[in-house]
Amino acid sequence: MTIHTFTLHIDWPGGRNSVGELSAERLQTKISIPPEMNGPGIGTNPDEMLLGAAATCYLITLAAMLERSEIEAELTLESKGLVDVTNGVFTYKAIHHYVEILLKNKEDDRGRRIAERYAYKAEETCMISKALKGNVDIEVHLTLR
Repeated sequence: MTIHTFTLHIDWPGGRNSVGELSAERLQTKISIPPEMNGPGIGTNPDEMLLGAAATCYLITLAAMLERSEIEAELTLESKGLVDVTNGVFTYKAIHHYVEILLKNKEDDRGRRIAERYAYKAEETCMISKALKGNVDIEVHLTLR
């Protein structure tokens, strides 16, 4: 078994509406509460970072699956995170991935069927999706060209 450790560090200067500094090996950014939640909206925030982790994991997983099957395609993705606010409690409810797969070989029916199947399978096999399972609903909306 191999264990990978990912580490990040945050300096946070004060209370709720402060602006912190987040640094990891390949990421440096300011963080704060988003304006939608009455924060300063400087840098990124936990909601965007969770959405970013889910989206990038999904898309990279899909790209790897297609590559292993020798299906050449260009991918674009827009993801939306839905956060419910009830009685002042914020709950991340759902993530919707809107993925477009543009096949290089449009006449390849086999490739089209596999690409469609992988668009949904990638969400099930991505490690971030698996970590969120049971807490956040994740849906894939596919456009295949």
